[in-house]
Amino acid sequence: MTRLIIQIPCLNEADDLPAALAALPREIPGIDEIEVLIIDDGSDDNTSEVAARWGVHHIVRHRRNRGLAHAFQSGLDACLSAGADIIVNTDADGQYEGADIADLVQPILRNEADIVIGDRGVGKNAHFGPIKRRLQTLGSAVVRKLSGTDITDAVSGFRAISREAAQRITITTEFSYTTDMLIQAGRKRMAITSVPVRTHPTLRPSRLFRSIPRFIMQTGVTIARAYTTYNALRVFVGTGLFLAFAGLAPILRFLWFFMNGDGQGHIQSLIVGGVLMILGALVAVMGMLADLITTNRKLMETTLHKVRKLEEQLARHEKDSVALDLPSVSAEPGTVPLTPVERKAVR
Repeated sequence: MTRLIIQIPCLNEADDLPAALAALPREIPGIDEIEVLIIDDGSDDNTSEVAARWGVHHIVRHRRNRGLAHAFQSGLDACLSAGADIIVNTDADGQYEGADIADLVQPILRNEADIVIGDRGVGKNAHFGPIKRRLQTLGSAVVRKLSGTDITDAVSGFRAISREAAQRITITTEFSYTTDMLIQAGRKRMAITSVPVRTHPTLRPSRLFRSIPRFIMQTGVTIARAYTTYNALRVFVGTGLFLAFAGLAPILRFLWFFMNGDGQGHIQSLIVGGVLMILGALVAVMGMLADLITTNRKLMETTLHKVRKLEEQLARHEKDSVALDLPSVSAEPGTVPLTPVERKAVR
């Protein structure tokens, strides 16, 4: 039995959520059960109540806004606890065509991919302005290079994830999960593909960022952090070598003048060059330490993956041995427990 859970991160989406829920497919070939999970990321409207009235199977509520990346990770954890075999992430703003979920999950059903990205065709998308098209294309090219993947729409939030892939993904950024997740998945050698999807014009400004420059800055920081996490030795040693070679130039300049009997007036070149070479050596040593930390992170991620597997086996054993209704989301600090009326039991 294959269970699909469609998760929708929400922030003050009471008005738009009904249309998004109505557009979701009720049946998909190859899928036995389709459920919906809402992550209410600290909304100050009645988003959770609207979701409950529409019969949403699982609702996760944060007491305060934690950001899209944290909401996405909370959704993954909740979907895994609810027994999802495939997880689809979409938005509540109506940008994505809900019917395309059927196409999005097919590569996973055929065991061809671990992660499937909905490609919006950013270079020619009529719903994007010219500046956004260029920025999306450029950003996707950078992420494609750094992640070692062949994805042309790196920041698309419309994506399907297999259970195994979701267990191995841990989002660490506080801004947006899209690029962090792709770089992680690429470096972990997951099978990633994309399928074309349809889009609709959004009727409201994005709640993720306030301006394009702010989005560019925060996305750049996220990409740099994610890439450095998995390529610390290359980043730090490369930077150290650059500084060392930069320091070599003024030292050679000093030596040239010194050998020609004019070294007294160029001692500053020797000082600058020496400082740069020392900095380069220090940065290279930092790279070695960072590489050890990266290795430790990989070991911790492997342990976390095994823990999630053990939790899954334990939950399955408990369900088989005791006929109890379990809450759809385990309690966590900052998450409001749901009443039995608001949630449905995990089947």
